[in-house]
Amino acid sequence: MEKTVLEQYLNLADKKIEAECCRLGKKIPYIAEDGVYKKDMRDVNLSWWTNGFWSGMLWQLYKNTGKELYKTTAEHTETELDRALENFEGLHHDVGFMWQLTAVADYKMTGNPVARRRALHAATLLAGRYNDAGQFIRAWNLDKTGWMIIDCMMNLSLLFWAAEETGDPRYRQIAIHHADTAQRVLIREDGSCNHIAVFDPESGEVLEKPEGQGYASGSSWARGQSWAVYGFALAYTHTGKKEYLETAKKAAHYFIANVALTGYVSLVDFRAPEEPVMLDTTATACAICGLLEIADAVSEYEKKLYKDAAEKMVDALVEQHCDWNPQSDGILQHGTAAYHREEDTEVPIIYGDYFLIEALMRLAGKGFKVW
Repeated sequence: MEKTVLEQYLNLADKKIEAECCRLGKKIPYIAEDGVYKKDMRDVNLSWWTNGFWSGMLWQLYKNTGKELYKTTAEHTETELDRALENFEGLHHDVGFMWQLTAVADYKMTGNPVARRRALHAATLLAGRYNDAGQFIRAWNLDKTGWMIIDCMMNLSLLFWAAEETGDPRYRQIAIHHADTAQRVLIREDGSCNHIAVFDPESGEVLEKPEGQGYASGSSWARGQSWAVYGFALAYTHTGKKEYLETAKKAAHYFIANVALTGYVSLVDFRAPEEPVMLDTTATACAICGLLEIADAVSEYEKKLYKDAAEKMVDALVEQHCDWNPQSDGILQHGTAAYHREEDTEVPIIYGDYFLIEALMRLAGKGFKVW
């Protein structure tokens, strides 16, 4: 894409998010309903996994514009999440999403020592979820003691950051063990992936692989596929382990082949029945960032494949699925959280906006490497 076109879209995003900041004040948004962020996640569930994306998006835009409004709003969101750390029983594996995009982003941008402590606290909570028998980080809480999910590949960056920041290799070792297990258990030969694997938490034996947020067991949930693309690419960036890059590429090839059949916008599940047609633009936006991460890691000969595919997906999203009107909330439309959950099917979801803006920034050569 031409830089001038990217600049135009970034300017549109800037105007829209600045207007949202002014409307929302101290609220933490999640899903826009009829063009309005009606719910404040501080009241609904402060420990909800998506509560860092608003701050992460603001740090990206602050990097691009220098607007103080973005910085102060992001800092406030980070401070609000302190209560979630204090009442830690509501937190689970997604503390990476929550504090990578708030505290780590803050620390990388400003050097704030309080942000560093928050991030290290979150990293230690994540490391504490490690199951040695199965060599994975457990997902969720309550009765799911033996569950691991592909999503957690995106949380590993918090552990890699903590290892580098403290010099303590345990964080890195846990992250590598989890990535190795995900590679072995969740990634299929054709590059598709399972969302969930359930282990016996005592023996580490794999018991089942249920459908999770996809259509059915054995199907191919698109956002899970995007977590695999980006998560393994990031694992390679942090470790230099070639097998992670090869896994990221294999997952990417599967994703690219499937979205090429649907106008470069992903379905909710690549193996669901043909009807009804259900889209998940958030999976596309996340996969774009993963493709660009892969492109940064491969030779010039290979780079074109991943960058061209990323640009085709960006074109499809910005031309067909974006609302740039500053008077309404939510940029990226038609995001779907789970195949069988009607209430959040084809709606604007905050992480879709985050990954879209990260992708536009990266393509414009302005990206803030928060992961």
